[in-house]
Amino acid sequence: MHPQIPVASADLSGNEEAFVVAAIRSSWISSTGPYVARFEGEFARLCDVRFALSVCNGTVALHLALLGLGVRPGDEVIVPSLTYVATANAVRYVGAEPVFVDVDPQTWCLDPARVEEAITRRTRGILAVHLMGHPADMDRLKQIAAVHGLWVVEDAAEALLARYKGRPVGSLGHVATFSFFGNKLFTSGEGGAVTVNDEGLNTRMRILRGQGMDPQRRYYFPVTGYNFRLTNVACAILCAQLERREQIMERRRAIYATYDRLLGGIPGIALQPVAPWAELSPWMYVVRIDADQFGCTRDQLMSHLVQQNIETRPMFVPLHTLPPFREESRRRGECLPVTDQVSASAVMLPTYTQLTPGDQGRVVDAIAAVQQQFGARGTAQRRAA
Repeated sequence: MHPQIPVASADLSGNEEAFVVAAIRSSWISSTGPYVARFEGEFARLCDVRFALSVCNGTVALHLALLGLGVRPGDEVIVPSLTYVATANAVRYVGAEPVFVDVDPQTWCLDPARVEEAITRRTRGILAVHLMGHPADMDRLKQIAAVHGLWVVEDAAEALLARYKGRPVGSLGHVATFSFFGNKLFTSGEGGAVTVNDEGLNTRMRILRGQGMDPQRRYYFPVTGYNFRLTNVACAILCAQLERREQIMERRRAIYATYDRLLGGIPGIALQPVAPWAELSPWMYVVRIDADQFGCTRDQLMSHLVQQNIETRPMFVPLHTLPPFREESRRRGECLPVTDQVSASAVMLPTYTQLTPGDQGRVVDAIAAVQQQFGARGTAQRRAA
């Protein structure tokens, strides 16, 4: 049996260990220290914004953004159903209701036309997810938001360093949120960030992040706050990751290009669409499987790859079908055909910087072998019929 090829693996081959040791030896291991300030400054510059706040994970980043914007019980927030559950969970954390909208088949991100149809008198904002490294159409979403007096939050957890019309994600909405989970482009194991240009909103979120303490008066708490802070140790890891961002991006782009070249000619495989105005973040390579042309379903392919010791991931289950959300979704009569189709047919393939050309060839060969086996069987059955 071949050794396992995981779907993701953290690359900690730079100064991560040295910076962590330095943080430990300095005794600054909690939520203050030089690496916190260094990371927040570097990340703000990377996203071309005035402020970045480090937080303990990407879900907390969303929660903090919504708290900072004053979202309350009874409010509605428009979100895509085709995303990780944290997006909708954060809306529920503040007592609001996520309203699910279908995605554009050309981007897999919020369809602006469907967004406009979903706005009600209770709508307070739009949570635009940059799905699978692809930016949402932010100009159109912001135009809709401006007409209706709404805010737009970017959920950029999967889209570090992606660009929209030449501009970096994280600088396009009222607030943006990021994740540094173990499978992300840059990682600290757990971790997240919020980026913002508005000074007042930045101040409010910093107070909320730090238990609600007045920054000018120690141990005085004018509001109920939260402990959402990230440690100096985790920020040390992130500083080391950011040092190698060009190297990481170059390697992952090469992996994407190889997959595009080798998989593009296999019948039944559709590559992820990329809009002409988008520069994809090479987070997790994903394709769609057309069962009729490929010869078997996405799930059957994944099962065969497991037998070859190749790990994959299915696309997210549509949120509007999950138990916490489906009754409200049914009551609203939500119909999201593109979301359903992409969710049922898309598969994430191994994507990480240490993936060797030989391992990548093994993944592609295994996929091609499944297609040849089942595609030939399907052709024979159709001829017999």
